[in-house]
Amino acid sequence: MTYVYVAAVVFGINLLPALGPPTWSVLVLFRLHEHLSAPALVIIGALAAGGGRLCLALATRHLRHWLPKRHVDNLRAAGEYLTGHRGRAAVGLGLFALSPLPSAQLFEAAGVMDVPLLPLTGAFFGGRLISYSLYIGAAGVADASLGGQLSKSITSWQSIALQVAMLIGIVLLARVDWAKRLNRHPA
Repeated sequence: MTYVYVAAVVFGINLLPALGPPTWSVLVLFRLHEHLSAPALVIIGALAAGGGRLCLALATRHLRHWLPKRHVDNLRAAGEYLTGHRGRAAVGLGLFALSPLPSAQLFEAAGVMDVPLLPLTGAFFGGRLISYSLYIGAAGVADASLGGQLSKSITSWQSIALQVAMLIGIVLLARVDWAKRLNRHPA
């Protein structure tokens, strides 16, 4: 039953559009305090995180009609550019899978851009399998006092500032006339 609770918590955190704690830190806290199986935590965490982010992107896609049409058109043009060439798409998926940036805003932008979400979610899942394995593995050799340090880092002003900066970045990204800029420099 504890693993179901872990999945629900991780899924819920990954539905948050901003200011949610990093999933890896939640998984590490479960590992330290509940002594759950590391492989199970990694797999459940990656699946629940991917499912939550996919739902966030789909929700953003359905809510984009509330955004200014010009911003949606700009982001769609950027999405078409990124997915219009196999090389760019592969590099984008690779960077997305391993990006240290908060993923909520990346999935929100993907939802507005109207890019294919399943390959993006697959890349995210693969990257999370790797990163969660590293974090949870490291937690296995640490002691429970690490939990307090993690809690402090999640609520730090730097963590909150990064989330706010990412939200501002999406707004700025939407303001760029990508169709005009990308036609100037053909690929």
